[in-house]
This record gives sequence, structure tokens and C-alpha cells, in this order.
Amino acid sequence: MKYQIGKTGRVVVARFGDKDEILGNLALIAKKENIRAAAFYLVGGMREARIVVGPEKEEIPPVPQWRALGESHEVTGFGTIFWQGDEPKVHFHGAFGKGDKVKVGCAREKTETFLVLEAVIIEMEGINAVREFDPASGMTLLKL
Repeated sequence: MKYQIGKTGRVVVARFGDKDEILGNLALIAKKENIRAAAFYLVGGMREARIVVGPEKEEIPPVPQWRALGESHEVTGFGTIFWQGDEPKVHFHGAFGKGDKVKVGCAREKTETFLVLEAVIIEMEGINAVREFDPASGMTLLKL
């Protein structure tokens, strides 16, 4: 295990409207505001998303299992933003519910707001973590 200690910087509150793209806009905020390290929370509705719900088998490199929301869902979750090279990379895990059905996973593609979604981004100062490609896992991982 490796860790760093930092402190809270700026706090950004964002409201996403119907059909706004979520992950891309979070990255856009981080780039525009030069937020190099952050944690964020989301709450609201998602119209669409492609999420990873775990690996097919317990092996490395993992083969992801994909699921699509395909319709509106309530969502709440937590994520981080760290940079890979010149771009901020967003990592978000959430719970997505519709009626009595709940999906939990890592949202990676086609994240679109249904009606409204709120984000609270908390900048972390004094943290110099980055994301780097890890050839063993085939994934982009956090490096401290």
C-alpha cells in the first residue's frame, strides 16, 4: 500500500441538465479549472450509461462484463479525477436503480443525464498522484 496526505482545495458544485454527457463534462471542468486531483459525488438521474459490473473471471488481465442502462435510472456514487499525461481521467462507481432493479458498477461510456444530476467535486491539494497504463492488468491505474 502507498498513500499521500493532502488537504481540501476548492469545491465545485455542478448541475447537469437533461441529456448532458456526464463523465466528459466532469473532465472538462477539471481541465478548465486545472484540478489535478479530486474526489466527487454524483446524485440524480441518468438516461444512459455503459457500465462495467466486474470481470468475467478472477484473472489478470481482467475481461470486463459490460451492461447498458438503456433507460432512465436513479444514480448515486463516488469517483475520482487524476490526470494521465495532459488529460484528466474520471473514475466513477455508482449504484443505478430503476423500480426494484439495481445495478452497481463502473460507468465508463455514454453517460447521459436524465432530467437533472448534481455533482460535488472536492479538489485535493498536495497530492501528486497520476494515472498510468499498467501492462500487467491492461488498465490505467492510479500511481502514487
